[in-house]
Amino acid sequence: MKDALINELRTAYDAQLRGVTPPGGNARIENDGPLTRVVGWHRGFVTGPRDLGVCGEELEPLIAQQRDFYAARGEAVEWKTRAHDLPADITDRLTAAGFVAEDSETVLIGQSADLAADPVLPDGVTLRRVTARSDLQRIAAMESVVWGEDWSWLADDLTARIENAPENTIVLVAEARTEVVCAAWLVFKEGIDFGGLWGGSTLKEWRGQGIYRAMVAHRAQLAADRDVPYVYVDASADSAPILTRLGLHAVTTTTPYVWSP
Repeated sequence: MKDALINELRTAYDAQLRGVTPPGGNARIENDGPLTRVVGWHRGFVTGPRDLGVCGEELEPLIAQQRDFYAARGEAVEWKTRAHDLPADITDRLTAAGFVAEDSETVLIGQSADLAADPVLPDGVTLRRVTARSDLQRIAAMESVVWGEDWSWLADDLTARIENAPENTIVLVAEARTEVVCAAWLVFKEGIDFGGLWGGSTLKEWRGQGIYRAMVAHRAQLAADRDVPYVYVDASADSAPILTRLGLHAVTTTTPYVWSP
């Protein structure tokens, strides 16, 4: 029974979630054969259907074309792969073309109604939706601390997403007084049965207190309120066990392959 559910969810994922949500701002989406790519983002982005319909040596020019396109722009590019992609040797050919694998994440899907609940937060922590530029900059600063690298680009990215689709981009912060201790966002796309759970980063000293779980429950409630039946997330190794315990189902893994000039 569970295998049948996983197959059903994976099939829905492949049918509906292989595109790109328009990032807004100066970024644009282009198609190149079977591929979809984003230009003008913080770095390039390439994705495609489960089966590219190109295999063997015929795949190599398509990969080189993407690499060279972004090289001419002086930009890095991420090619998003999934473990069940075809052809199965695509990652080998990406590596041969100079792309480097980053950390894999688990794609998890859950039913919004089953996950929805009122958020339960520690004493002194509040949850609110934000749209102001100053709050988005605070989120970017918190993410930079969590990941140990410069995430200042995130403020621009979230600003553009909100401006482009204000009703479909819900950014949330958990705060302890004036400190942002966790941030997450929920992204809808018209005609899609899934809400995307993104962010969900928590400062180290605030982990283990249920804030991340509260963010998931609240976003699932928002999705259920909009009659969006599923939520999904690309989860890190730290988050995947928590989400599985909450009731989400692992359907595949995703690994970014990145080329940098």
